[in-house]
Amino acid sequence: MKIFPENKILIATHNIGKLEEFKYILKDLDLEILSSKDLNLDEPIETENTFIGNARIKSKSSCLQSNIPSLADDSGLQVHALGNKPGVYTADWAFTENGRDFKKAMHRVWNELLECKKKKPFTANFICTLVLTFPNGNEKIFEGSVNGSINWPIRGIDGHGYDPMFVPDGYRKTFGEMTNSEKNKISHRNIALKKFITFYNNNS
Repeated sequence: MKIFPENKILIATHNIGKLEEFKYILKDLDLEILSSKDLNLDEPIETENTFIGNARIKSKSSCLQSNIPSLADDSGLQVHALGNKPGVYTADWAFTENGRDFKKAMHRVWNELLECKKKKPFTANFICTLVLTFPNGNEKIFEGSVNGSINWPIRGIDGHGYDPMFVPDGYRKTFGEMTNSEKNKISHRNIALKKFITFYNNNS
């Protein structure tokens, strides 16, 4: 029995940049990739304090509204000297009355690091948790993480979010200086999605 009977999957996001990253990594699968934005689905309020909890809220909501297997991610930056903040509040730190401002958020990270009086390197990791929800209520969880350090001043204009201040271990470029192809080979989302791809290939 096919777990994707109509060869469709819905990515539970309205974020165009995130959707393009998903599509790039999943491009070789025999799946039509839709998004919450494509179907004009309501965005649920994320009320959990864990990555799994918030990804589950988004995945379940999209699946219930669309009746299509739905894949949602919750991801964030964990700065170890800050007690893993911003963590699940990664996007919230960028909130302004006029939308999200990630330059403001990156300045907040750097200012809090200066205030904490800890020594460089300021190690950090990006984490991604994926929750796949099926119309019958079953779910699967896939996780990925990439380690690195915080760089200041920020560098690069590519990527999104906190990418211009994060240097992955073993590289000199920030995520913001990498091409999509370079970043997608090593990103936290890529690691999690590769686990999803293995699950898909084993169940198709």
